[in-house]
Amino acid sequence: MVIRSGFRSMAALTATAAIGLCCLAPTPESSAAAPQPGPPTGEHVRPRRDAPALPSDVSALSYVVADARTGKVLAARDAHRKLPPASTLKTLFAVTALPHLRAEDRHTVSDQDLAGIGPGSSLVGVESGHTYQVSDLWRGVFLSSGNDAVHVLASLNGGWEETAAQMQAQARRLGALDTEVVSPDGYDSPGQVSSAFDLAVFARAGLARPDFAEYCSTASAQFPGTGGSYGIVNTNRLLSGTDGIARYPGIIGVKNGYTTHAGNTLIAAAKQGERTLLVTVMNPQAGGGFTVYEEARSLLDWGFRAWDSVDAVGSLEPVRPTKSARRQAQITHAAAAKPIRAADEGDSVWPVAGSVAGGLAVAGTFVLLVRRRTGRVREERPVE
Repeated sequence: MVIRSGFRSMAALTATAAIGLCCLAPTPESSAAAPQPGPPTGEHVRPRRDAPALPSDVSALSYVVADARTGKVLAARDAHRKLPPASTLKTLFAVTALPHLRAEDRHTVSDQDLAGIGPGSSLVGVESGHTYQVSDLWRGVFLSSGNDAVHVLASLNGGWEETAAQMQAQARRLGALDTEVVSPDGYDSPGQVSSAFDLAVFARAGLARPDFAEYCSTASAQFPGTGGSYGIVNTNRLLSGTDGIARYPGIIGVKNGYTTHAGNTLIAAAKQGERTLLVTVMNPQAGGGFTVYEEARSLLDWGFRAWDSVDAVGSLEPVRPTKSARRQAQITHAAAAKPIRAADEGDSVWPVAGSVAGGLAVAGTFVLLVRRRTGRVREERPVE
C-alpha cells in the first residue's frame, strides 16, 4: 500500500530493513482476509454485518481511526499521504524531548533561546529574562501551541538542529516512515511532511507517558508573566469547548494545528468506557476553520459505534523483520561496506541492485525516504 522514495546510501537502506518496516498492514487477526490496496485517495474499512457506515461528511484529504490501546486501525483514508502537519508535529517534539527535561527544573530565557521564531507563529508569551519552570513551558506548547515555548525547550534539549535530528530518529524508531522533520515546532518548511498514520503513532506513543497525557488533556491553565500569571486556554476546541464547538464526551486531547500550507490538522483522543480511540484528520476541504473538529467528532462517533463490527485494516505497531530478513540485511550491509569500483562499459551493476532488492523483498515492502530540505515560508495567520 505504501511506496516511499530516495535513499542516500545502501547503508541507510539496509539499516531501515534491519530495524523493521511500518505501514498500514493487516494485523495478525485479519491477515487471512487482508483487503486489496485501493486507489490513492480511497477509504479502507472492513465492515462486518450490520456495521455502521462511515460518515459521509468527512472531506479531509487523509484520516485514521485507531484503537489507542492495541494500535488496531479501524478505518483510514489515504493514511500514508505525505502532508504538512502544522503544529500536530509538536506531538513528536514532546515524545522526543519530554524524557530529557525535568518538569521541575527552572530556566531563565535568553534572547538566543527565542531566535529564529517564524513570522506569524502562535505564541504563548515567553519573555526573555524571565525564569520559567519547564512544566510551564510544556503547558505553553500544548495549550497555546506556543512556538516560543518550543524554541526554549529545544534549546534546553541540545539546540534546534539537534532536536530536529532527534525527532527524525525517534520517528524512525516508532516506525513512522512518512515523516520528515525540518522545524520542530511544525512551522511550514519546505520538505517537512508527515501523515495521518504517523501522527496517530506519535500520539499513541505520547499517551503512554503520564506527563504527555496530563499536558495534552489540560483545558486551561495559568502561565507566568511579568507582574503575575495570566490564563491560557487550549486551542483544541474539542477539549476546551470554545468558539461554539461542543466539548467531546470523554475527550483526552491531543493536539490541533494550522498553517496556510497545511490547512487545519487535528489529533483527537477520547475514552468511553474501556475503549480509547485515536483519530487524526488532515486538511478538510469543506467548510471553515472549525470543520476539522466536526469531522473528527463524526469519526470518533463512528469509531465507538463500529468498534465491535469492523475488522482491522492495519496496525499502528511497527512491523518487525523476520529472522531471515535480519540475516539478509546483514549480508547486504556487508556487501555495501566493501569498496565498489566504477563500472566499465559493458559491466553490469544489477548484481548489487539485485542483492538490495532481495533484502527488501524478504522484508516485504519498499521503503523510500525523502531527503530533508531547509528553509521556511511565511505564514498569513498564526500557526496553531
